[in-house]
Amino acid sequence: MQVMKKEGEWLITHLRAEDADTPIGNLLREEWKLPRKQVHLLFQYKEVLLDGEPVAQHIKGAEGQEIRLRLCPPEPLGLDPASEVPDILYEDDHLLIVNKPVGLLLHPTESHHHLTLDHLVAGHFFRTGLQAKVRHVHRLDQDTSGVVLYAKHAWASALLDELLRERKIKRTYWAFVHGRVSKDSGKINEPIGKDRNHPTRRRVTPNGDQAITHYQVRERYKTATQLECRLETGRTHQIRVHLSYIGHPLLGDELYGGKRDLIQRQALHGAILRFEHPFSQQVVEAQAPLPEDLLSLEKKL
Repeated sequence: MQVMKKEGEWLITHLRAEDADTPIGNLLREEWKLPRKQVHLLFQYKEVLLDGEPVAQHIKGAEGQEIRLRLCPPEPLGLDPASEVPDILYEDDHLLIVNKPVGLLLHPTESHHHLTLDHLVAGHFFRTGLQAKVRHVHRLDQDTSGVVLYAKHAWASALLDELLRERKIKRTYWAFVHGRVSKDSGKINEPIGKDRNHPTRRRVTPNGDQAITHYQVRERYKTATQLECRLETGRTHQIRVHLSYIGHPLLGDELYGGKRDLIQRQALHGAILRFEHPFSQQVVEAQAPLPEDLLSLEKKL
């Protein structure tokens, strides 16, 4: 992928030597991974410029020529902007990473249309003059705190979704579990599916989707352990299900066998997000510190 700069509604780059013999339409579809329909519309509406002039799909450019793509047209936010300010960990022209607080839903649901993390991001977009739809790339449970990644335009969303599918976005969680975990590290490779006896619970089942969780002990306490967990897959409730399955449910996670005597929510925090930026090729790493309730929990263990 090229290094792309944003200027208003346009993304701008310069052709490399290896791009010079490729028709620009093919370049956009095959090398830059733009959806075919989107490429068709860009050319139809003369929104692909070569050195400032509209260009046809079959034209080949030369090394160093400027390509402009109108890929950031104004969009409705789709949500009422909130006045509350999100905790921003990283931001550039293409993406935003925020720290989700405990207890806040990530996005609106049928039963909850008020304040969510998406509303906070909509407010940030509104205050900074960005006219873009709010697009979260992955999710966290309401009672899980930590890093959440957002895309600022449709192409960024498509590329980040692909990185997520290819397991190239590394997500690290910190978890406090019941009992002293004996192994210093381990891998849980057990399929997860819906629990037919409960509307929201998941369980390990042979007919479920593949799910892989790696864990490593961060600290052992008298009757609990703090783990670092890394996901290879992103199934619903994956860490909660897997840790319960090996006999170490999260503290506070009553749905999967945990107790709420020390904390009133599942003791899980999305600590670190790491990936290669799809437009700059630089490694982006964002870390969210432990929230106050988990810091207090550490002192009790």
